[in-house]
Amino acid sequence: MVRLAVISGTGMSALAEELLDFGGTQNTILVDSKWGQVPCIVIKTKKDSILLLDRHHCEGDARTPPHEIEHRANIHAAKSFAPNLILSVNSVGSMIEELPPGTIGVAGDVLDLAVRPWTFHDNDAIHADRTSIFDRNASLICSNSLSNSQETTPIGIIVAQCVGPQFESPAEIDALVRLGADVVGMTLGPESRLIAETGVPHVAISCSSNWAAGRTPGDPSAEIDHHAVDAMAATLRARVKDCIIALLDNY
Repeated sequence: MVRLAVISGTGMSALAEELLDFGGTQNTILVDSKWGQVPCIVIKTKKDSILLLDRHHCEGDARTPPHEIEHRANIHAAKSFAPNLILSVNSVGSMIEELPPGTIGVAGDVLDLAVRPWTFHDNDAIHADRTSIFDRNASLICSNSLSNSQETTPIGIIVAQCVGPQFESPAEIDALVRLGADVVGMTLGPESRLIAETGVPHVAISCSSNWAAGRTPGDPSAEIDHHAVDAMAATLRARVKDCIIALLDNY
């Protein structure tokens, strides 16, 4: 039996429905934490359990912007599920030809230079190791699954963390590329830091939803529209579901 916690956001609002087609029952729960309540969906199959957490959850129809997400509440909720593995599904802007919009890569490391610290330990110095952030076995399982439905699946990509909510400028993207980043997002940095403190194995897949600013082939001045980004990410839900099923079957 595998207990898998899945943290997702842009374009993944209908992921629970996709997974229910695979079979199982669904329940909605509220997880309490000192940082606030977190709504989650629990799907139980005959042998496995999945916790689905929308990182942008908010009351009503609004969506919490990335710079206002209370990541400690989210990771606390994921950890309280006692998972064998946590999967982060992140929408990213791509800076590499091997990961055009509409494809998914597997994260290998994080370049997070944001100034805001994220930790569960404010009163005592606890230094979590981050030498190998992502679980190798789970990363290979995701890579193999994705390779069944797309021509190329980059593995070991470097995900740059920016705070948003604005998209980055071309100069910022150029600087991130020189530092070694392959894609850029707004949420994986804090999640990876906090999950490292929990000791739970972590894997992350990067859904390429747009070219990063200044990187659109043939049109470096092309603008980035969030609605188009969300629509592109939504087209990748079936492949995300396949990764989840592969992790349940093979992890």
